[in-house]
Amino acid sequence: MNTKKLFLATTLAVAATGANAATVSRVDVSGNRRMDAESVRILSDVNIGDTVGEARANQIAKKLQESGYFSKINVRMSGNVLKIDVVEAPTVNMVTVEGNDEISTDDLKKEIRLKERAAFDESTIGADVQRMLTIYQRKGFFGTKIEPKRIELDDNRVNVVYEITEGHPTYITDIDFAGNKKFSARTLRGEILSREHAWWRFMTQFDVFDEDRIQYDQQMLRQFYLRNGYADFAVTDATGVFTPDRQYYSVKFTVDEGQQYKFGKLDIDNPFPDVSTDELRKVIKMSAGDTYNVDLVDETISALRGAVADHGYAFINVEPVPTKNNDAHTIDMTFKIQKTNRIYLNSINILGNVRTFDTVIQQLLPMRAGDPFSLQTIEQGRQNLMRTRYFKDVQMVPTRLADANMMNLDIKVEEQPTGELSGGFGWSNINGFMVDAGITENNFMGRGQIVQLRGSIAQYQKQALFSFTEPYLFGRALSGGFDVSYTMYNYSSLGGLGYDRDSLTIAGRMGWKLTDNWSQTVRLSAAFDQNYDLQTVGGWRDSTLYTLATYLKYYNLNTNFQQNTHTGVVANLGLAYTGFGGSETFVRYSADITGMVKFLDDRWQLRSSLDFGYIQPLDGDYVSRVYRYFLGGESLRGFDIAGVGSRNWFYTSYSLGGMWKLNGSTQLNFPVFIPDEYQIKGFVFADYGILGKPPRDEYTYRNVYGATRSNFIDSDLRTSVGFGIYWNTPMGPMNFSWGWPLHMNEYDRERRFLLSFETQF
Repeated sequence: MNTKKLFLATTLAVAATGANAATVSRVDVSGNRRMDAESVRILSDVNIGDTVGEARANQIAKKLQESGYFSKINVRMSGNVLKIDVVEAPTVNMVTVEGNDEISTDDLKKEIRLKERAAFDESTIGADVQRMLTIYQRKGFFGTKIEPKRIELDDNRVNVVYEITEGHPTYITDIDFAGNKKFSARTLRGEILSREHAWWRFMTQFDVFDEDRIQYDQQMLRQFYLRNGYADFAVTDATGVFTPDRQYYSVKFTVDEGQQYKFGKLDIDNPFPDVSTDELRKVIKMSAGDTYNVDLVDETISALRGAVADHGYAFINVEPVPTKNNDAHTIDMTFKIQKTNRIYLNSINILGNVRTFDTVIQQLLPMRAGDPFSLQTIEQGRQNLMRTRYFKDVQMVPTRLADANMMNLDIKVEEQPTGELSGGFGWSNINGFMVDAGITENNFMGRGQIVQLRGSIAQYQKQALFSFTEPYLFGRALSGGFDVSYTMYNYSSLGGLGYDRDSLTIAGRMGWKLTDNWSQTVRLSAAFDQNYDLQTVGGWRDSTLYTLATYLKYYNLNTNFQQNTHTGVVANLGLAYTGFGGSETFVRYSADITGMVKFLDDRWQLRSSLDFGYIQPLDGDYVSRVYRYFLGGESLRGFDIAGVGSRNWFYTSYSLGGMWKLNGSTQLNFPVFIPDEYQIKGFVFADYGILGKPPRDEYTYRNVYGATRSNFIDSDLRTSVGFGIYWNTPMGPMNFSWGWPLHMNEYDRERRFLLSFETQF
């Protein structure tokens, strides 16, 4: 009996289903205005002859709803006709953001997925709001509210406005640590990026709570402990909680320091029989018994790669294999050198560049198709492209070809504006108050060319400059360009210079790299000057200088940009001939070298420099005072500008200048009690200099009254010592220094205090 009832129920259900379903003979679409009926039929995915019942009709309605083009949909069968009634979603006419001050509109619009001329979608708007709120929360503005507004327009169009009410930033009131025994909380606070709120941190955001920054702080803590031997260190908890008034955050890091380890046995697993293991041991940066330091491990890996590469093995990996000895608290380290098969570049594809020519990008790459594949070379190419500042982001994406020792390399670039409209102001002892403005295009017409127009007005100097540079002349790594400048020097009342000069200079130049560190420049210039020397009778005089010069530069710096410290050497050599029928004929020799060493976590720097110049008159020609050397001011602190050297007995305020000079400085830069993020450094210095004698014609002087006397002539050593403060402000660097002469002559001019600063906006 039960079997019969079940059979009867199933039969009735099938009959009912069959009664509601029908075969589609035609599809009618209504309500559509922008989208044609055929497009709606295609989106519905229904064909003539399909059987459509209630379940299938619901599937069709859902599919059309998911397309995002419709706000209402009704699908039903009427006989053998499938009727689809739609109400189209409004078209977005404009999307705007209002009320934002702390975050730029451009940055917020990057998070908005609702686009103009797209269909209005409520779910997209909700996701947009959440993404923008996340940006505000990362900046510490947890009280921010965003309300989307829909403004109806004609023709079924809408404007969407995201109205933002920005909350106050949520500062970090205190940062505390638990579990730390080896290092104080004060020391650990200095190792992380987050900072406790203080009124004088108004130029940074590091005292605003940011969850992403707290995550980064944990990595910085781990790196600090790993540099100091604590290989088992871990951050077990990092929490930020609101204070009771919900105005501030309190952050607490709970750490497990573990034991301090030292390096134990150091070994090298060397697979190359023709490479001496003893030679490789010499580049290891640590010794057994030294405190474990992860930075030394990384430096040793790089050094071993370089040492092996010198023997022709460029394709290697170096894997550090540590073995911990918990009882002895040591870590044995074996550096395992592994051979790798040679892989070559099959093709290099440049993607994403709309404005910049492919050839400009290719010229900056150190590799070509067919070259051996090298991650180091690829990273060098990425760095070259990023340094141009043509691109916001550069990604190098290698792809291995199947069954081949070949790789394709996709270079994906995201371009950014390369034009700069800048202005600035500053003050220095030699120029006084200064205001300047300029326009620079660093990628002119997408060809990588640099065009600059700049002007400056200062108390003692005015200048207008136009410059053009082609970085790859004739398609080679050869830069060429020209400069046109007009400069007015009003130095008659400044320090010991005592002259005015108006100069129009036209110059062409060409430069090229000799090696990775050496480069050379050749420059041909013509200067048309008018000079007024207070020590020379006759007023303004015309002077024309035609000069051919060549310069060699050596540059090898390792820079910590966060601390603004360097290690390395920068040197210049110059030889310039002035003549070719001009009003002055002489050869100028120049050389300078600066060496720098950073130490104590890169926060200290010792800097020493030496500068030499010599003017050799040709054919007994006289060299005017305005083209000689002067010392003082920033070149010899503690003395006034042009405050040392030979002097006219009558015009005792002004230096005669010298035909040669030798001056140098040794300076120690060190951190002060102010946090590092403000980039304020103290320094102490010792300066020294010798200014050579003027031409013999000026050993005596007859004044306007007919009296003739010997001038004060010397080439004696001057020295000075002092201290100062350097502040790399967000607007530009400021330099305060106080100097005291140790060796000076009675007619020298002192200047104890020097200030210089310059800002760009």
